[in-house]
Amino acid sequence: MATRSLPGRESPEFTEALEALRHVRLRPEVRITEVPAPQRIAPYAVALTADVLGSAGDDEELASGRFVLLHDPSAPEPWEGEWRAVTFARAELEPELAADPLLGEVGWSWLVDALAQRGVNATAEAGTVTRVVSQSFAGLADRPASVEMEVRASWTPIGPDAGAHLLAWSDLLCTIAGLPPLPEGVVALPGPRR
Repeated sequence: MATRSLPGRESPEFTEALEALRHVRLRPEVRITEVPAPQRIAPYAVALTADVLGSAGDDEELASGRFVLLHDPSAPEPWEGEWRAVTFARAELEPELAADPLLGEVGWSWLVDALAQRGVNATAEAGTVTRVVSQSFAGLADRPASVEMEVRASWTPIGPDAGAHLLAWSDLLCTIAGLPPLPEGVVALPGPRR
């Protein structure tokens, strides 16, 4: 996994976190790709994007998002620690959800539940849930209205397992994509790789 870090300076903690990320086994519907990490936020960073695709052989994108893990041994005050996970997850929803006054609270609860179900501890949580309603007019009037939801969140991981935080975020991504949760103790079988 290629990452961004200070030249000539190694961080054993960051190397351990990268190793944990490499060993995460995601649902077969989730396709993950490493992308360039942010340059000026922290001395060490890794960034991943993910798409949730439909069933095997179906290239329909159900959701997409980004997971960034930052490490700064100086422990910036707003982070309340040396680590920070910065994420977003986005998906198109059913048009009738546009008027739901609780959509924001539901989106945030999906994140909180995902973290809790993975048993990860975090502090300094922050985020927004945004809904965008698009309605077409004139030459595009035949297009149906669409609703998109985006959950932007950050938190400071507590504990050594960066992989569990990636798993929790991927659970959120699958939830907003509309995939049913896997029952306790069930592991998804890997699908065909591209």
